[in-house]
Amino acid sequence: MPKVQFSNSATSVFVPDGSTVLEAARIANITLEAPCNGMGTCGKCRIKLESEQADYVLACRTTVEEDVTVFLENKEQENRSMKILGEGQSFSYTLKPCIVKNYDAGKTKVIHRTGIVGTEEGDTTKSIYGISVDIGTTTLVTTLIDLRTGESLATEHALNPQSEYAQDVLSRIHFASKDNGIEILQTSLNKALNGMIEKMSKTAHIDSNHIYKLVYSGNTAMLHMACGIDPKSLGQYPYVSQLVGNTHVSANQLTVSPFAKIYLPPIISAFVGADITSGILASQLFARGDTTIFIDVGTNGEMVLARKGTLAATSTAAGPAFEGMNITCGMRAAEGALERFSIDEDNQISYSVIGGGKARGICGSGLLDLTGELVRSGVIGKNGKFILPEKSPVKGLGKLDGKTAFFITDEVYLTQKDVRQIQLAKGAIRSGIEALLIQLDMTAQEVDRVEIAGSFGYHLSESSLLDLGLLPPDFKGKVSFVGNTSSSGGAAFLLNTDFRDEMAALVQTIEKIELSNSEGFEKLFVKALGF
Repeated sequence: MPKVQFSNSATSVFVPDGSTVLEAARIANITLEAPCNGMGTCGKCRIKLESEQADYVLACRTTVEEDVTVFLENKEQENRSMKILGEGQSFSYTLKPCIVKNYDAGKTKVIHRTGIVGTEEGDTTKSIYGISVDIGTTTLVTTLIDLRTGESLATEHALNPQSEYAQDVLSRIHFASKDNGIEILQTSLNKALNGMIEKMSKTAHIDSNHIYKLVYSGNTAMLHMACGIDPKSLGQYPYVSQLVGNTHVSANQLTVSPFAKIYLPPIISAFVGADITSGILASQLFARGDTTIFIDVGTNGEMVLARKGTLAATSTAAGPAFEGMNITCGMRAAEGALERFSIDEDNQISYSVIGGGKARGICGSGLLDLTGELVRSGVIGKNGKFILPEKSPVKGLGKLDGKTAFFITDEVYLTQKDVRQIQLAKGAIRSGIEALLIQLDMTAQEVDRVEIAGSFGYHLSESSLLDLGLLPPDFKGKVSFVGNTSSSGGAAFLLNTDFRDEMAALVQTIEKIELSNSEGFEKLFVKALGF
């Protein structure tokens, strides 16, 4: 069997003839991003063989027939510099934590609301901690919280390692349902979470054995995978969740107290998960007297329309375009990513790059800015096609392999194929908005407030969302960005146990709209593709 040597980690493995480099990397436990799971479509598993001067090849399409040395791109620095938002809008509430302690006769009793869960030697009454965990399709955010005071002590963020195997929700469901896929995904997640727990504990100078409760906020598929439950039923009709939420699961695979439990907030439907329940709690949608639409813009576009306390929810499969994963020069929001782009009245372009310096790629916010500005300036037509380069009012439009592309630099550009991916993603979310409005017999003009949630959504601009047509024109001036409400809502579930049953009851009243069953949705989607 040939030997595969990974230069960056000094790790080597022997693999059967004909194995791909991607397969070898997974055997060696080497992190190698492949969001299309080896289909050869995303182009993100770039490697070099034998010589650093050699051309890049795709690990998922390169087979091993003899001993070989693999040179990997260094993703560690990119991951460390990623911009992931940990904070979100919240509200004032009374502390009523799920765990309290009682010291007596040299021992401390650890008491859950259902009774004593364990005892500890000595007086540990001042050490009671919990963690709010936002499990995004692409990112993870953990916040360590003092359950006695409500104070946030430390926050960590990271990529969700599951995205290395499959980027969007549907492809991850498919991966989890095959062979030992669910074990791979759960194990990779727990490994990442344990690393984050260790870092937070060191930052806050606490013993992780005094962490007694975690809240997992995530979409329904992510919670299945976090709990080691096969999500296959979510990927086929009639799309049934094996979880309903408002329950606890074991935390024995995490480096926390042996008495610890994980709380799963109430789940709204198969494709509207506990992250949105946490968002509803954090933003208090149900308590408002106006009409608000709450939208989590990301790979799984979930949204809730609240009209004077009455709620309806749905979700759309926007896909990974907003994360830059099926975009030619796309990358995550890390150092070197173009994050802002504008064209002034003289048709001069300007842009900003995370960390300064030369652009290496385009992240989601830069992608929406770039496309929105090109649409506004007429470089991209309403049908999504580039105009002829000689007719462009803005410098940068040219040819790449005989096809039109817009060049920011010689190495960073936007292709016609990329524009089509953006159209599909924005069309999915816009059609979801329109379907919600139709279902409640409303117009966009009647909406008083638009709240954009999520780490990705926080870095967007109202003008880009309107220029692209992702939001209706009548939403102009009504948009606010509320941040990571999945995380802040998870903290509220930690700090006041009353919210659990209250939100479980509320979830039962939410109207769940399945877009695939909505009359005329296909026409809505096709119409929403235009800029």
